Amino acid sequence: MSASGWCRVVVAAVGVVACGGEAPVQRDSPLGAAESSLGTQNGANLNGANLNGSDLNGSDLNGSDLNGQYLSGMLVSVDYAGVWFEGTQPASWLGQWSTWNEARVEDVWLEGSAFHGWYDERPISGQDFAQAHFLGNLGDGSQVELRVDGVTRGTGANADVWTYQVSYLAPADGQWRPICRDASGQPAAAIAVAGAWDYRQGMPGVGGRKYDDPRVFTFACEGAAIAKCIRFGYKPWASVNGVSLAAHHQACTRLIRADYCGDGTSHTVNGQWVNVFDAVGVQQDTETWGTEAEWGTDGALCFTDHNRAPVPVTCAEAPKKAQCGTPDAFSTGTLLQSETP
Repeated sequence: MSASGWCRVVVAAVGVVACGGEAPVQRDSPLGAAESSLGTQNGANLNGANLNGSDLNGSDLNGSDLNGQYLSGMLVSVDYAGVWFEGTQPASWLGQWSTWNEARVEDVWLEGSAFHGWYDERPISGQDFAQAHFLGNLGDGSQVELRVDGVTRGTGANADVWTYQVSYLAPADGQWRPICRDASGQPAAAIAVAGAWDYRQGMPGVGGRKYDDPRVFTFACEGAAIAKCIRFGYKPWASVNGVSLAAHHQACTRLIRADYCGDGTSHTVNGQWVNVFDAVGVQQDTETWGTEAEWGTDGALCFTDHNRAPVPVTCAEAPKKAQCGTPDAFSTGTLLQSETP
């Protein structure tokens, strides 16, 4: 940490998660992403509240793109309403097997990334949502049936990060297929995050924006920006010393994708290094690289020629600053800063 007390760290999104693969998913399919507790020490800790070490960036905001031969559209949000169970399902709060025949779950909500709700005047939460069915909203206005095939609670400092293996019912062939896949094509987990994002690109003030809509949530695929920023410690439901991390999380989704113009367009090539730091103590400085940018919820507040873009970037309404990346910037609205080698 520098003498001025501000802090930073090297982080970034890893890879692009592709969704809507070829093979159907079974109810007992294993999670494609391992969970690990958050670390606190400097070094190459790949998932930590203080991710103090080098990592790679990525261009994908979320991995839930179901384009392909099975669906035509992107999964943009999921409804809290209309949740149901079907068939025979173990209910942990009953301590026995219970037959639910299209049983509806009432008043579903998220606490952090954990589901809560009511069934038959009883509260249910966490693992009780295994085999729950949701309705997902596609970008073309249609809906798709989703099923939670597995629920895993994080451990240690990550105990509030619940992950879900989720599949969708492909109307073309009636098979269940994972909404998230890792870089090797295996089913990957998703984190449930309140609200929804606009996945459009090239739209200033709109593309990449988060909407705090109380009616919907997002299944954020592990490995893409929304989930990765949570793994960096920017949990939108959490606070540090009384400071909500919701804005830091949104700024992180811009930073990871090098969305300098705040219009949803990524200007990075997957696999580049980036050093990310803040002033609230989540990410700390480990590198002495060149200044890239200062970040807010709507994109870069300023950026230099020393950036990750493969070609020069010009933003129509780029803010002007005499200097970019100074320690006092955090006191004037900057949430995150980034550096590149």
